[in-house]
Amino acid sequence: MTEDFDTLMMRRCIELAKKALGKTSPNPMVGAVVVKDGEVVGEGFHPGVGQPHAEVFALQQAGEAARGATVYVNLEPCNHYGRTPPCTEALIAAGVKRVVVGMIDPDERVCGRGIERLRAAGIEVKVGVAQEECFRLNEAFVHRVKTGLPFGILKYAMTLDGKIATATGDSKWITGESSRHFVHQLRAACDAVVVGGNTIRRDNPLLTSHGVSDHNPLRVVMTRTFVLPPDAQLWHTETAPTIVFTGKQEDSPLKQQLLARGVEIVEMEDLTPSSVMADLVRRGCNSVLWECGGFLAAQAIASGCVQKVYCFIAPKIVGGSNAPTPVADLNIHSMQDALSLHNLVVHRFHDDVLLEGYLS
Repeated sequence: MTEDFDTLMMRRCIELAKKALGKTSPNPMVGAVVVKDGEVVGEGFHPGVGQPHAEVFALQQAGEAARGATVYVNLEPCNHYGRTPPCTEALIAAGVKRVVVGMIDPDERVCGRGIERLRAAGIEVKVGVAQEECFRLNEAFVHRVKTGLPFGILKYAMTLDGKIATATGDSKWITGESSRHFVHQLRAACDAVVVGGNTIRRDNPLLTSHGVSDHNPLRVVMTRTFVLPPDAQLWHTETAPTIVFTGKQEDSPLKQQLLARGVEIVEMEDLTPSSVMADLVRRGCNSVLWECGGFLAAQAIASGCVQKVYCFIAPKIVGGSNAPTPVADLNIHSMQDALSLHNLVVHRFHDDVLLEGYLS
């Protein structure tokens, strides 16, 4: 089989893996394809925690045709007992001849051991096909495994003159419908979305995927003051779960009302983006989307809680020296100290432009 065919099949693995977008954390997204005599005889993907891995579904679909076949998988097969048995043993038992792996699993329980086990069993293993694409698919999982914290994404929309609202606070809508649809898809791919109290008071957001997926992220509010509107959309927890992270609070009618509506309230002595991220990783979050105002965005960036930025720019000018901007003071006084994005990608959504990039 040619290199091009291997790449084609690996991209199919990625397509399959994305069928569980936003639903696998803390696990990675994985797809698998079984090929015999140049024909696909089995496919599968990992649907979520506690369920079989992609290789198992693909082998089940292939049946006896898996014997002597090539299996493609975007992430190294596991070789340890977790919630499910090792995938390496399933591949060996199926009698496959060759396994093509997109990237090595950074989890120390795997990290090359799965490949070693397959090779020891006489199976040919090829590693690194479409590796960059496989990494991008699971960049949040990789970051969480390596750092112990979720992968942070800052998303904001601004006018051409760098404002996220007018001087009066009006922000609906800066961008067009297609841009907002992309944001709904982004939320569907994330485990949690974070806003501050000001965003709740000003915008009353819903923070769901708006039906583009059956997955909605965990909705997170950070507020020191606990001054929140009693009728916010976020308190409708039948739509999606909501957590309010705040400082130590006395009992109050608002507190009792939120608890009665199923809102979880977490009181912290030291409420910071870092402490919230530490709590969210314990809840199994791989990726966290920051859709907050400029002050909280600056805190998240300064504390290392943001790894990726999505910046929408609309061709509009509102002016106003007091109009809010996407990031508040970062204590940067020299342009040479400015934070730069790398691996930049530019997208177009009708009249809007989206800059996607990574913070060092």
